[in-house]
Amino acid sequence: MRSDDATTTLSVDCGGGHLKAAVLDVSGTQRAEPVRVPTPYPLPPEKLVETIAGIAGSLPDADRVTVGMPGMIRRGVVVHTPHYVCPRGPRTPVSADLVAQWRSFDMQGAVAARLGLPALVLNDAEVHGAGVIAASGLELVLTLGTGLGSSLFLGGSLSPHLEWSHLPRGRSTYDEYIGEPERRRLGSALWSRRVVRVVDGLRPVVWWDRLYLGGGNSRRITPNALTRLGDDVVVVPNSAALVGGARAWSLPRHE
Repeated sequence: MRSDDATTTLSVDCGGGHLKAAVLDVSGTQRAEPVRVPTPYPLPPEKLVETIAGIAGSLPDADRVTVGMPGMIRRGVVVHTPHYVCPRGPRTPVSADLVAQWRSFDMQGAVAARLGLPALVLNDAEVHGAGVIAASGLELVLTLGTGLGSSLFLGGSLSPHLEWSHLPRGRSTYDEYIGEPERRRLGSALWSRRVVRVVDGLRPVVWWDRLYLGGGNSRRITPNALTRLGDDVVVVPNSAALVGGARAWSLPRHE
């Protein structure tokens, strides 16, 4: 690998609906136009790896690769992932066969072997957070997209991942409560009120110094809701999901 200042990163953000990728330098500047493709279903692990390889082939060469994907990822190994265990995509019936294929799959090792590059695979909200945190105090990142993603940082160090999206909320979960299907059903105004309720509910649990709201739907939060969220809540652009891929390599982690 080249010197740190010249190192480039292929950053891949794997979502429920789309995969986005770009090659960035260490400052997070893109070296070419990013690529965006629909997430293919059914999606067993090997197909995701091959899809990433196909995307890599359409972008400039890179020195390393970062992949952010939904679910519980521990040291690059999939403990659990949503969406991809559903043959027809998010919010459709789960396949027991896909659950078995994804469980304990070494995604980091598979990507490294397929691309021939050092690889880092993290939860997608963790990569998103790497692109926005100030590395000061306790910082919580929530991503609003197909579902709800989260990551937590203390003094710039990435804390162990918690799937807060699966916490119960009435008869559903937080993931379902403020996920994209509910935003479409309710409209952005009513959905934004739900975002405020989630933030208000988490505040006395976490007592963050700053909360960042990212993901594709963060831009849909209404101005009135933003005012109610408070000064310690910041909406950040979804481009952080790719910028974080370059910065994630320098993150200290509590594991």
